[in-house]
Amino acid sequence: MHPALIVLIVVLAVITIALIVLTILGKRAEKKQAEQQAQIEAAKQFYSMLIIDKKRMRLKDAGLPPAVLEKTPKLLRGSKLPIVKAKVGPQIMSFICDEKIFDRVPVKKEVKAGVSGIYITEIKGLHGKIQTEEPKKGFWKRLVAKAQEKAGAKPVK
Repeated sequence: MHPALIVLIVVLAVITIALIVLTILGKRAEKKQAEQQAQIEAAKQFYSMLIIDKKRMRLKDAGLPPAVLEKTPKLLRGSKLPIVKAKVGPQIMSFICDEKIFDRVPVKKEVKAGVSGIYITEIKGLHGKIQTEEPKKGFWKRLVAKAQEKAGAKPVK
């Protein structure tokens, strides 16, 4: 046999094993995430709150309780998370916001928010509709949008 053919067979075998392992790990992660999402939904309560400020900041700089910092893995303590400071009743608290709704959270407005512990999962407008500005598009997103418009895959605005 040719040495190049043997190398090719070995590389293909390694790639197939890697794909199988990744699919198994992905399915386990999906199950774990679904369980966590069910727990969050079960513990969700709605509060009326005045949003004071929102920004992406490091977990250790966010002003969250020390118990939260102790329970998070050390690698995640330095990563930036969407943090919302809000006034709930007489207290000003810091919350971690869901990445999906962070752009829709209005600043200096009163909203009704679905909160599970210190995690905001849902936002509803208390007085009228929530109006937020359109998030800025990066270079690649603008480029893809232009290409889709020219190809006719997306309606022209």
